[in-house]
Order: sequence, then C-alpha cells, then structure tokens
Amino acid sequence: MRAGEAEALRRFRSHHPRWSDLQGTPPGGAVPLSEAQLVVARELGLPSWSRLKAHIAAMDRSWALIQGGDLAPDRDMTTLHIRCGSDIGQGLKQAGFAGDFLEYSDPLCQGPVRNDANWQEERAGFISRAYGAGAGMDLVTIAAKLRHAEEGLCSSAERYERIILWFEHDTYDQLILARCLAAFAERRPLRLELISPARFPGGMRFIGLGQLPPEALHLLWAERMPVPAEALATGRSVWDALREPDPTTLATLGARGTAGIPQLGEAVLRHCRELPWTRDGLSLTQRLILGLLAECARTAGQVFSALMLEREPLPWMTDLIFHDVLENMRQVERPVFTGAFEAEERSWAKEVLTITALGRAVLAGEVDWLSLAPSARWVGGVLIPGSAPCWRWNEGSTAVARC
Repeated sequence: MRAGEAEALRRFRSHHPRWSDLQGTPPGGAVPLSEAQLVVARELGLPSWSRLKAHIAAMDRSWALIQGGDLAPDRDMTTLHIRCGSDIGQGLKQAGFAGDFLEYSDPLCQGPVRNDANWQEERAGFISRAYGAGAGMDLVTIAAKLRHAEEGLCSSAERYERIILWFEHDTYDQLILARCLAAFAERRPLRLELISPARFPGGMRFIGLGQLPPEALHLLWAERMPVPAEALATGRSVWDALREPDPTTLATLGARGTAGIPQLGEAVLRHCRELPWTRDGLSLTQRLILGLLAECARTAGQVFSALMLEREPLPWMTDLIFHDVLENMRQVERPVFTGAFEAEERSWAKEVLTITALGRAVLAGEVDWLSLAPSARWVGGVLIPGSAPCWRWNEGSTAVARC
C-alpha cells in the first residue's frame, strides 16, 4: 500500500471498513502496519487482527490436543453424529471423536418430495435417474442407502443419549435438517444439539463443513447449541410445507422467519427461488448460469466454480446437482446456450458453453422460459410443468402466485 501497488489498493478498498478515511493518504505515506493487518484479518473473515491471532492460537491448541491423544470430546455419553453427507466422517475420527456416524444425504433440495407413503421410493427413482451414473450407484443401492438413513434417523432417539446435528446454513443442509427435526419432534432424544456455522475463517469462501480440517471440527464442538422445542416444531412445519403441492405455506414460513432456528428460514426462501420467477420463468439458478455465460463463454466447470465461490447467494449445489440442472436446461425447443469441446477430453466439466441470442432474450425478460417448453421438474412437492400456468416466485413481494 505504501508503494502504491494497484493490488494492495484494491484489497484496502474491498476490505478496510474506514477506507474513506485513508483515501487521502499518499503512496509512501503514513499507512500504519495495523491498517494492513486489519485488511488481512477481514479478508480471512474476522473483524480484527487480534481476533485472527486468537483464532489461530485456538486452532493450534485444538491440533495439539488431537496430536496428544486427548480423550474423545464426546466420550461422556453414547453419541450419534448426523451429517448430510460423508464429508466429515473421517475428519471426526481424526479429531478424536468416538461416537457413531449417520449419513443422511438425500438431496431434498432437488426433485419430488411429496407427502406420500411411497415418497422414499419416488426419491430413489429420481436420484437414480438424475445422479446415479455420476455417483456410480444403481437404483437398488440408492434405495437401500435411503432406507438405511431413514431407519437410522427414526430409531436414533431410542439408541443414543446424545445426538449431534452437523449442518451448515445452505438449502441442501437445512432442508435435510428440517426432516431430522420433524423426526425428533415425534420422539425427542435425551440430548439434541446442533453445530451449524454460517461461516468459518479462511482464505476461501465458506461453503461447507467438508472444507474444514480435523482441528476446526474439534474447535466447533465447543460451539454446539441445544436444539429448543420451538425449533423442533418449526422443523416439522417446514417439512410438512415442503411436501405440499401448493408452495404458499412454505413461502410464508420463509418470509416470516423460522422460530428457534433462523438459518432454516433463509434456506426456505432460497428454495422457493428455484420456482419459475414471474419476470422470466427462470429459477434463480438458471438465471445465474445464463448471467455468467452472458459475460463470456466458459467451461461447465468454470460456471460451477463461479456459482459456488462468487455468484450464488447461498451455495447449496453439488457438482452432480449442477450437472443435472445444466442438462435440464438443454431440454427446450430452441437452445439458450450451445456447447463444444476444445480438446479430446469429453468430461462434462470441460465443455465450453456459449449463450445464444435467445438465451440473452430470456435473461433480459423478453422471452419467457416456459414458452420454450422445458422439461417438467419438481421443487419439493410442487410440480413445475413445461408450460404456464404454474406456481411462480415473485421476488418483489417474496411470495408465490399461480400464473
């Protein structure tokens, strides 16, 4: 900054909370070290240099306890750790936790989720069609995995003294959390606790717990919170509303806030934004994809990376979910983007996508997406047919309407 380097200037402008006070400081002038330290701390997600030092010291202590063979943090009770994926399973073991681990990873943010006795069979069929090939699993394997997770969830309150829910703030996690809370509203465990960070210090945007090393998981253990009764009731309400063919109740729950578990409300609103919008018929994800392609041609992998690290307000997609959304966007009468491979490698992430004139017109709201006859899709219990009328999201009123 003292040398007037452009990159340092950009970092100060982006992250210094009192940038206007420093603008008169000439290059080579009296920019103190403490101001540069503040910029570095805020880049890493902390409000001050002292908080950054404290965080690093805490991570070091946590790692030292792990390396020293400290007793398992969850040793005092029979404990089950529930997570919407396998990403922290090994990390918990490396961090010294001794409790059992249950993966409940049905992506309820995608595909049909209906209030039906056979809802899990329908889920297995959807997952097999949408992600089975990419995940290397057939229908039988997927159905067995879903059945094991559901049975483990519903019987866990009887088998464990303490249950820890490891879910971050995004739609993928929070809708599965709603399912868990609904189950525990029927039978509450002796002790039910939640670890649900919305952020964690680091040089990369926090997307999920799977990014974190064992010492961070060990550190988060101290931040777990008991799940209040009102959160169980809220989770049950969201789970019931998610499966309804009319999204009005779900949108209302998201807009007014979710008592006892505020992150769930934000995730519900994000889920509702996957309905076609009144202005153009696009979901938010579809609009973000077209917006990125309108800037320049990109590989599918680059689009996914930009979505997760920059554009998506509440990152929630896996690569398989993104690929499924992308493929569904191709299923229209006239293309909104084209694809081509520039090398021999033909993996989907390497395909270069280029927006068409029609794609730009849809993005501008000049052509309604549903006029292109896209494939029918589900948003929870809501069927979105390939044409209007259907349920749509009104961003201005944060409400739904059928039109």
